Amino acid sequence: MTVQAIDKKSEADTALAGAFEAMKSKGAPALRQASWEFFTRKGLPTRRVEAWHYTDLRASLRVVAPLGAPGAITLPPATEGRVRLVVADGAFRPELSDVAALPAGVEVASLADILATEDAAALTALGLPENAGADAIVALNAALMQDGVVLRVAPATEVAKTIEILLLSTGGEARSAFTRSLVVVGDGAKAKIVETSLALTPSGAQENHVLAFSIGAGAEVEHIADIGPQSESAIRLFSLLVTTQAKASFKSLGFIEGGGLVRRQIFARLAGEEADVSLDGISLLGGKDHADTTLVVEHAAANCKSRERFRNVLDGQSTGVFQGKVVVRPGAQKTDGSMQSRALLISENATMNNKPELEIFADDVVCGHGATCGRLDADQLFYLVARGLPKHEAEALLIEGFAGEIIEALGEEATRDIYFERIRAWLGNRGAGK
Repeated sequence: MTVQAIDKKSEADTALAGAFEAMKSKGAPALRQASWEFFTRKGLPTRRVEAWHYTDLRASLRVVAPLGAPGAITLPPATEGRVRLVVADGAFRPELSDVAALPAGVEVASLADILATEDAAALTALGLPENAGADAIVALNAALMQDGVVLRVAPATEVAKTIEILLLSTGGEARSAFTRSLVVVGDGAKAKIVETSLALTPSGAQENHVLAFSIGAGAEVEHIADIGPQSESAIRLFSLLVTTQAKASFKSLGFIEGGGLVRRQIFARLAGEEADVSLDGISLLGGKDHADTTLVVEHAAANCKSRERFRNVLDGQSTGVFQGKVVVRPGAQKTDGSMQSRALLISENATMNNKPELEIFADDVVCGHGATCGRLDADQLFYLVARGLPKHEAEALLIEGFAGEIIEALGEEATRDIYFERIRAWLGNRGAGK
């Protein structure tokens, strides 16, 4: 009998191996090699991987698009009051960025430049935090990272202007992008960071972005991940890695406006006592959109507080996923943790998967979670329609109220206005088809 070896590598596996060969000489060889070996042991996630049970990436990513390269682009108008740093098709573009407008005490550098200099401290910070180390997609990003920004805020610096990291896909032919950015906020500093994902032209882009925060003692950071619409064939993966020291505060809002397959995963580690982390999110999905928010919040020190609140609005044949896990390590006494996911299904064909979890290894904690899926309240809808409001306008009013609970928590009125307008625009587009 003749035994013939079968090569189980898919076309995507082969393409990723080719991309690694192209990138492994672009700095940080040890980090890239270790990350690639980890990824190849794990492979592209399937439903058999618990953390990816509701998002089969291997089935979706059958063909890998070639790596993007810098080209001539025309930027969209900037948001007033923000200092913009542009990362386009995987490359930091300082000539298109407001580098000169960065406030005193804030420095920015290209990730590619830092990788080339083998800055030991920066490479350590770019490594995987403990609770993200088992994720294949974060490891794949470390192996193939092209560029990004490294932003440093000096201790005790209060940054008045919001800094926006614009992750731009220029569209046209489908391209891959692997970016990795790092924000180091010194002790006692305050900063607001917006991470915007935007496509100039909808395309089948394949993106893998990592943004890591290292937040010093007593520092305060507000963050918005603004994931705009894209083509239904796009595959976009966003990983947010956060480590907070003692008495630090981190508040984040994720705003997902559909567009193909979106996976947003958060790994937050409260490493110092009395840290406070708040993670909120809104997903507005229609058509065949698939949006997965998966997070792990690790309490590794005592007297810390975490809050997670997520709202999903699902129309058409869309699918929403929320997987949240709060882990309380031994010794993390007096932990105060709360997690809540609520979904509003406004179509018979939409699907929501909720999976909140707690893992507690300390005995003096207050932790809870909850998850609900439901439809628009029939009594409220009847009340509004009975008073003369057209049905789609009544629905829009109720949906805006549902999602708006999260927006109301934003500190600045101008920022709240931006996202209320985005919700109304999404609802308006939905209503246009009525």
